[in-house]
Amino acid sequence: MTNQTRFLLNESDLPKFWYNINADNPVPPTPVLHPGTMEPVTPDFLSVLFPMDLILQEISTERFIEIPEEVREIYRLYRPTPLLRARRLEKALDTTAHIYYKYEGVSPAGSHKPNTAIAQAFYNKKAGTKAMTTETGAGQWGSALAFACHFFELDLEVYMVKVSYHQKPYRRNLMETYGSRVYASPTDKTNYGRSVLEADPNSPGSLGIAISEAVEAAATSNGAKKYGLGSVLNHVLLHQTVIGEEALKQMDMAGEFPDVVIGCVGGGSNFAGIAYPFLRENLKNGKRARLLAVEPTAAPSLTKGVYTFDYGDTAKMAPIVKMHTLGHDFIPPGIHAGGLRYHGMAPSICGLYDAGYIEAVAVKQMATFDAAIQFAHTEGIVPAPESAHAIRAAIDEALDAKAKGEKRVILFNLSGHGNFDMGAYEAYLSGKLEDFEYPAEAVQAAMQKLPQVPVA
Repeated sequence: MTNQTRFLLNESDLPKFWYNINADNPVPPTPVLHPGTMEPVTPDFLSVLFPMDLILQEISTERFIEIPEEVREIYRLYRPTPLLRARRLEKALDTTAHIYYKYEGVSPAGSHKPNTAIAQAFYNKKAGTKAMTTETGAGQWGSALAFACHFFELDLEVYMVKVSYHQKPYRRNLMETYGSRVYASPTDKTNYGRSVLEADPNSPGSLGIAISEAVEAAATSNGAKKYGLGSVLNHVLLHQTVIGEEALKQMDMAGEFPDVVIGCVGGGSNFAGIAYPFLRENLKNGKRARLLAVEPTAAPSLTKGVYTFDYGDTAKMAPIVKMHTLGHDFIPPGIHAGGLRYHGMAPSICGLYDAGYIEAVAVKQMATFDAAIQFAHTEGIVPAPESAHAIRAAIDEALDAKAKGEKRVILFNLSGHGNFDMGAYEAYLSGKLEDFEYPAEAVQAAMQKLPQVPVA
């Protein structure tokens, strides 16, 4: 059908397996280190935070890991998600490119995050966990884990970055609707939160601080609580590959294979979710799709960060990993893409980027909102500010194809809707937003505080 716009899979097409990049990754894994001893972490250390099933997924080298039926049952509330061809956007751009997007905003929480939240809640319930803790930036991850914990009858406390807590009250309300407790981080509920407030009573917070508080709350609970992470770690990226596995089938339905696959990146989960199955096709089946990660110029961990060992959180409680980092004490500006304000990046993405298997670009806030508005005007969906970074890059690719007279097939992950982000759009439309580029000298200064890791 030459004019087909929507490419829909049947419920029977729901993937039965997650794809594990560890099986095919051409870049050897780097060690994960204990933040105190700087020795490789042990399962005993990780088991304070995670159930054993997730720890085993973290280190597994199996290519495909079966999705439990209990997880697939809840996936069926919204998966498979649609693939759409952005024909109206193509027309507006007068481009020779074909633009497709995988729309994850159809989930009950409004983003891709339930793909791992449901899995994490299931494995915690299976292990006998009664309650979980987590952090959230823009609120997408917190909303997703609140949704998932409700279905598995787990209590949840969420440490939400303070600037987002106030910018996005309806995300907070959604988490509370699902039965979770939400705190503006830094809080006075943890030792680390109190220390941050003592140093700066007006601290806007950061994902690094919120992670520290959530990790502390779990680690000091004597086993009563476990911690859930929305990005960065391998088991999280693994669960997100349902996106790319579905997209492969849907692109086949469309009769095309993408020349470029695009996703926004903060910690890396939605990018890896769509890109890693296509990377497998590159590595194993001779395909040549470019894989493009898009980040904000205000938090440019890949494009400006240093590839080295750093703490995963501000309080130095989380494991040390090798990643592109802006420094663990990075306090980002209050841009409206709260989910992209992390100081580091998923180690597997960093290794692949460093070795040239994926590309990265940083885009400015104003240009990103320009793209979001154009997408809303043409495709009708108001995207999350995070997802709009992928739209910006997709538009730029389409315009480049037009300038070169090329047919270029573009696929991007529209990882969430912006229905809870109207405050950001109000600020943009009223001229209150501005661009911010994180200075290189700030990155260099942060490198003086890196852990002294005795590893080659």
